[in-house]
Amino acid sequence: RLSSVPIGRPIANTRCYVLDSSLEPVPIGVIGELYIGGSGLARGYLNRAALTAERFVVDPYHPGERLYRTGDLVRYLPDGNIDYLGRIDRQVKIRGFRVELGEIESALERAPGIAQCAVIVREDHLGDKRLVAYVVAADNTIAPSVKELSSWLTAQLPPYMVPSALVKLDALPLTPNGKLD
Repeated sequence: RLSSVPIGRPIANTRCYVLDSSLEPVPIGVIGELYIGGSGLARGYLNRAALTAERFVVDPYHPGERLYRTGDLVRYLPDGNIDYLGRIDRQVKIRGFRVELGEIESALERAPGIAQCAVIVREDHLGDKRLVAYVVAADNTIAPSVKELSSWLTAQLPPYMVPSALVKLDALPLTPNGKLD
């Protein structure tokens, strides 16, 4: 069950759409992705052309303009308010920074001696979210130490994306269907 958080209506000079995967509007009450357009829309991500191309798409309803794909699962309520239900992707917010967990996992997978990894957000104390990475070494006899991995990640990622904890595992836990548990 998705949790529901009403987020209101678009602000002045902003357009919000709830669209399906074909960029078609969904009916009131049906879940879709939130797209935002209008005069306040950013031009893109600084020095991140690929991410800009992925997230800023052509606005099919206003020629020459673009929409921002938020990655938020929402629905329009009958009163016109938007109801936030969760995320489509694995983007999280940590200490005010938007973080793609997959980017951290990709960096870890490139680290020497790492075969598999998974990154999650833990909140052991209310409001204290932190990144935790679980890693499986390619070969336990030459596995990098936690300190070596942390140093390697610090050189690859911005400080806010470096997990505060790295946990070595013999294997990642899997469901009976073979998916990450």
